[in-house]
Amino acid sequence: MKYEVLIDGTLHKVELEQKGGTWNCKVDGEEMVLDVAVTAHDILSVLDGAKQWEIKREYSLLGETHLIVGSERFAAEVRDPRSLRSRRAVSEGAAGPAKIVAPMPGKVVRIVVPQDELVEAGQGVVVVEAMKMQNEIKSPKKGIVKKIAVKEGDTVNAGDVLAVIE
Repeated sequence: MKYEVLIDGTLHKVELEQKGGTWNCKVDGEEMVLDVAVTAHDILSVLDGAKQWEIKREYSLLGETHLIVGSERFAAEVRDPRSLRSRRAVSEGAAGPAKIVAPMPGKVVRIVVPQDELVEAGQGVVVVEAMKMQNEIKSPKKGIVKKIAVKEGDTVNAGDVLAVIE
């Protein structure tokens, strides 16, 4: 199985093949054999020779997936190049401006990246506070912040445009 995995804005090519109780894994051309066990719902124990990791998967209120490895947290997105949804997401992200919209009503507490600055895919652009929680709204693609449509302290509704990335 071949996948494209976006970890904190960096795209990796991953190939997986299960053989007996182990997985042959190739990440960006580097091969390894992993022993993987599910220890609880959304928790994996991964062994690579003498190295061991516990990997937890969690979902944010915004529908983003995060992986927690030890004490480090990573934004993660898995794309199956064979799926139509993944191919559309890649093609839509590559061309034309992308609007960043508020996923919920709230208050803009911080502008992370100012207008006319370069932003990476998955990088936070605006922080919106909703229900006493601060949510970092991220860029869907690499580009330049062409417009910041809000200012700190503004109240926004779900679907309001916060920024435009080109």
